[in-house]
Amino acid sequence: MNSSAVGSTITQLMSARERARQRLSRTAMEMTYDIIVWTSGLSLAAWATRDLMRVPAGLAPVALFLALILVPPAAGLVAGLYRSRRERGSLDEIVGIVLSASFTCGTLVALGAVLVPGQRAPLRTVAGGLAVALPAMLTGRYVLFAARRATRGRVSVSAEKIIVFGAGDAGSQLVRSLLGQPDSRYRPVALLDDDPDKRRLRVLGVPVLGGRGAIAQAAARTGARVLVIAIARPSGPAIRELTAEAERCGLVPKVIPSVAELIGGCARIEGVRDPRITDLLGRRELDTDVEAMTQHFAGKRILVTGAGGSIGSELCRQLHRFGPAQLVMLDRDESALHAVQLELHGRALLDSDETVLADIRDPRRVMEIFRQTRPQIVFHAAALKHLPLLERYPAEALKSNVWGTHTVLAAAAACGAESFVNISTDKAANPVSVLGYSKRVAERLTAHLAGRAAGRYISVRFGNVLGSRGSVLTTLSAQVAAGGPVTVTHPDVCRYFMTAHEAVQLVLQAAVIGRTGEVLVLDMGEQVRIADIARRLIAAGPRAADIVFTGLRPGEKLSESLLGDDELDERPYHPLIRHAPVAPLKPHVVTGLDPAADADELRAALARCADASLVILPQEAGDSGQQSATSSATSELSRAAVRS
Repeated sequence: MNSSAVGSTITQLMSARERARQRLSRTAMEMTYDIIVWTSGLSLAAWATRDLMRVPAGLAPVALFLALILVPPAAGLVAGLYRSRRERGSLDEIVGIVLSASFTCGTLVALGAVLVPGQRAPLRTVAGGLAVALPAMLTGRYVLFAARRATRGRVSVSAEKIIVFGAGDAGSQLVRSLLGQPDSRYRPVALLDDDPDKRRLRVLGVPVLGGRGAIAQAAARTGARVLVIAIARPSGPAIRELTAEAERCGLVPKVIPSVAELIGGCARIEGVRDPRITDLLGRRELDTDVEAMTQHFAGKRILVTGAGGSIGSELCRQLHRFGPAQLVMLDRDESALHAVQLELHGRALLDSDETVLADIRDPRRVMEIFRQTRPQIVFHAAALKHLPLLERYPAEALKSNVWGTHTVLAAAAACGAESFVNISTDKAANPVSVLGYSKRVAERLTAHLAGRAAGRYISVRFGNVLGSRGSVLTTLSAQVAAGGPVTVTHPDVCRYFMTAHEAVQLVLQAAVIGRTGEVLVLDMGEQVRIADIARRLIAAGPRAADIVFTGLRPGEKLSESLLGDDELDERPYHPLIRHAPVAPLKPHVVTGLDPAADADELRAALARCADASLVILPQEAGDSGQQSATSSATSELSRAAVRS
């Protein structure tokens, strides 16, 4: 151990010893105070009632004296009054004091015949002592608490004045915490709350001055320059509205850490910060059945395609925590595989069977991998996702999103996978783009196999993932950092957003509760206007930037849908997961498509395949090489499965 470590250890020991000395001293003072007030109270009561005027000589006075100095502190110890269990000045401490006083009374009454033999039962004396001692115990502790609060609440006059929106538990706790720190950066000078019942309320002297309509008046009255939104579980619209109103009034908007941050210990209530995009979205906290997911995934062989992508890598991170027997991560991007293995294990030698370099467009390679690993659960996250590129190159969407999905489905069925989860997108609901068509076809192919394979085959659909590679948020942030211009397609374009973490949580939950052949649609909350996000990023950026509207691109919608026109909003198992049946599509319909065809013809063909209301297209006479390769590989793996 080096000298610095020794010094640190000595410092910690000295600090612990000093804390213990202070705690012991405080406990001794409180016990002495309680003995004094009980002795005084009982003496006054005995004098007033004259019940104990003729205490016999001998040991009786000594026993009575010992009882007076031993019973009150013993009762306090039993009630936990001296063991720092209760916060000073809290209702819990009041309850502890009442319990201590009750135990003292009961003990003195029970010992009365022994302490003062030959005298009447000292019930009146004890009751009189209680009438004096209990108020004295409460008053003394409150005076001490108030004095400490007054001393600690002297925040520096140079601290920045703030208005706290929210006079509930979160806001009150924030005010107490800030006023209890002499070196705090912020000094609360006013509270605001929309609840009329909280008007004229004061929290440690800080008044409630009105609701959200009084932000400007409160700022002018107090001279505050910051508005802190202190709501425990705020909605996205509320945060956006309060942020916009604060900025309109010339105030800097701040928020308190989320409940998850506070519970996780990575933030404190007084750690106010700038609003993030996730705050403006106001995503509610998820309630997932962790126990059911653990039972479902623990000890299983799991394979994830597209493991290096935003969703795939988060799937691997969360699945890794459940302790699978084997987690196979498949991707065609070697750098992405390196990154996810490094994050999971702190090393990335890429020399184990858990990382597999392969392309789902290669049927023989995919079949070989499935034959070797025999996954029980498959998460299919590999796909092309950039809408404008796929509009220009629909053949690539066909080869990856459609044929690639069919290849993975065939391999999973041939090796007897228990569960298959196809990761889809909101673009597949009422699709109008090549991306939407291809992902809807993938959902239909999954549903087709659900009626024929032994396992459960489902699709999971959700919208944009915050912070993923190439996402709109990443693009806008880069443009803001560069000083603009910030490009948005249309002033009214709206999209659904989710973080990768919460999307994957619901994907895993869906994998547990999904019924074969369904598409499970994750609740994405409310759609958010992209222009509003752009303005928020610009306001938080280092300099001003202009927003340029470029117009909707081919295949883009003004707003997305999570459910198709023929899909009902049914949530039989989880409040945030909808279930909808999917019309199956026979694989030969898409394996017969020609990727070399004209782009417009291929778009139209994909649109027909995606439309469940149309009659199934006939199998084309000349199947492509993709179909024959897939069929051959499937047959090969099926024979291997029979042999094993």
